[in-house]
This record gives sequence, C-alpha cells and structure tokens, in this order.
Amino acid sequence: MTSAILLVVLVTARGAAAQQPERARDLGVPFEGTPGPLDAITDVSGVEVGHRTLIVGSGKLIVGKGPVRTGVTAVFPRGKTSDDPVFAGWFTMNGNGEMTGTTWVEESGFLWGPVMITNTHSVGVVRDAVIEWIVGKGRMAHDEWSLPVVAETWDGGLNDINGFHVTKQDAWAAMDSARGGPVTEGSVGGGTGMVCNRFKGGIGTASRRVPGDGYTVGVLVQCNYGSRAPLRIAGVPVGREITDLLPCRAPCGGARGNTDARGGLAQDLGSIIIVVATDAPLLPHQLKRVARRAALGVGRLGGLASNSSGDIFIAFSTANPQASRDSGLARVTMIANDQITPLFEATIQATEEAIVNAMVAARTMTGADDLTVYALPHDRLREVLKRYNRLNP
Repeated sequence: MTSAILLVVLVTARGAAAQQPERARDLGVPFEGTPGPLDAITDVSGVEVGHRTLIVGSGKLIVGKGPVRTGVTAVFPRGKTSDDPVFAGWFTMNGNGEMTGTTWVEESGFLWGPVMITNTHSVGVVRDAVIEWIVGKGRMAHDEWSLPVVAETWDGGLNDINGFHVTKQDAWAAMDSARGGPVTEGSVGGGTGMVCNRFKGGIGTASRRVPGDGYTVGVLVQCNYGSRAPLRIAGVPVGREITDLLPCRAPCGGARGNTDARGGLAQDLGSIIIVVATDAPLLPHQLKRVARRAALGVGRLGGLASNSSGDIFIAFSTANPQASRDSGLARVTMIANDQITPLFEATIQATEEAIVNAMVAARTMTGADDLTVYALPHDRLREVLKRYNRLNP
C-alpha cells in the first residue's frame, strides 16, 4: 500500500464529546418534534453506546492487508453492567441483510445483551465475541446459552471487507467503551466505511420527547443505502440539486468530483440498520409496531428499500425491569394501544433526523483502490434549503 497510515481509534460515547462535529440542526435543517437534551439515543435513561473504529492504510486494495475502513458499534439497553433483558421487537423492510438472534427475540419477546453493528463479513466474529465477553463477565452459567443480536451493512467499497480485519478484541473494545452521554456520529464504529445516498454515511442518532406522558424515543442508525436522486432533506430534493460529488476513483475530475453515478459502486447496493429505544412501557408486539414505523422515517428521505438493500430495525423498551424472572408472576405495565400513536410519530421523526445527522457528521473518505466518497457539503445543503424556503435561521 502507498502512503500507509495507521489509525485505530477507540471512541467512547462521552470521551469525544468535545470534538463533536456539526449536526443537522446546527446547519439550520428543520425537523419536527422536540428532541431530548442530547438529541441522541442516550436520552433514554440507561442506554449506552460505544464504538471501535479501524482505519488502516491507503492505496491499492490487497486482500488481508487493506486499506481498512471499518469497525464495530455497541448499543446496551440498560448499560454494559446490566444483565437484565428488555422487551423488544424487530422488523425487516427489505431482507438482503443480517441481524442475528432475531428469531429468539421474536419467540421470547426479549433482547438479551447489546445490539452490535459492524460490516457484513464480520458478523460472525462479533457474535462470538459477545458470547465470550458475557462469559468473561461471569454472566452465563455452563448450562445457559446466548444468541446475540449482531447486525451489518456492507462497506466493501471503501474497506477490505474480505480481509476480515475486525477481531474479537475490537468487539470487546466497543462494548467496554460504551457510555451514556453524547454519541459520536459519522465515520465511526460500524459506520466507518459506509455510504449513504452516494455521500459519506455512517452512524447517526436523534431523540424525541413524546408529548403528554414525558416518554422519550431515541434512535441510532447505521446508514449505507440509497442512490443520489431520490434524496430529500426536510422535503427538499437535495439529491436532484447536488448532482456532483459522487463516489469516484482517483483522479476524480476536479474539486466537484465525479459525475459518474457509480464510481465503482453498484447503484442498487446499500442497507440501513436502525435501533429504536424508548422508556415507554411497551410489550413486544407493540415494539414490533414501533420498529415498523422506522421505515417511514427512511421513506421521508427518499429511501426505496431497493432489491439489494438490507433494511432491518429493532426496537426495545427499558421499562418493566426484571420482567424476565425465571419463576413467579411477572407484573408488567403497558401503554394502551389507543395511546401509542405519538410514539410512532416520535420514531419517524427521530429516524429521519438520525440519518441526516449521520451524513452531516461524516467527512470525505478515501479508501480501497483510491475510492473517494464525498461528505455532504454543508454550505451547499444550506443554499438548497434556503432556495426552497426551508432553512431555519
């Protein structure tokens, strides 16, 4: 590889707060609803997030050596020190993707342990690492089992995905680093090598306060989907207004990049993983309904759930602690279905903002075989929104 660089970054949810890049609201992008104080999934009390980011090398792709642009993200519903499962439900909008452990989530109604997110070809090692991490914490007896939830999107454009660079130590680092507080976004963790609407994608998060009872809905996304033309932000056809800065391989044809829609990436490839958290007391069948509504947030931005897309969502509730007790009568509470619509709305709103936050936070990246994926340009986004009278002052 030429101009070899080595950067292995361990990012905690709290530790990088001082370096937090601009977010969509900072640019004047208008959104509906009222966010929590952090506008992040960690506004749901107890939720912790950690990342492990792997950036190694540059230049020509040599399988097994790099360049590497990948990582792991961990989301703990009750924090990494808790072994109390949460009620959960999941949904797939398009199934060309993977989220392990979901058959047991469906059957039992519970999510045990974290939700992990990585690249497509690292699901297995991350899954096994979670089990070993749990065993190492003394949380699993010899006659018990674990079916971790590990999800993925494909980063094979920028990353040496067939080099299998994510290790169990990387997964452990992501889990050990999980914290509450501000969540680092953009090209971090599992989102390091991701592409969204032909701009640089990655990790994004947002939250909403639900009117009335004061519940919170938080969303974290790993966005890696979509062609350019359908992209809409705040209802504005941004993808039809910013038609350059498409992925390209060097030389990219000047400051405005390539106008080739592919840039070496298949047009139909892409996926999104969405994690929805809430402190509202919801049962598994209700959480499945919440997970489905995340699809509407993707649709607001022009997401099409294309044939080769893996769009998989999971929702959990931190209410009803100790509901999984082995014996006796578990007493649980739930919101009546007639009162659940505001939670649907909050989920849609937070999903929409989380995806935009991912693109706004991400920076231009060059990876394998000198593929460059450009960041969404903040100044031009503001210009387009202003032209359509959609820019907040």
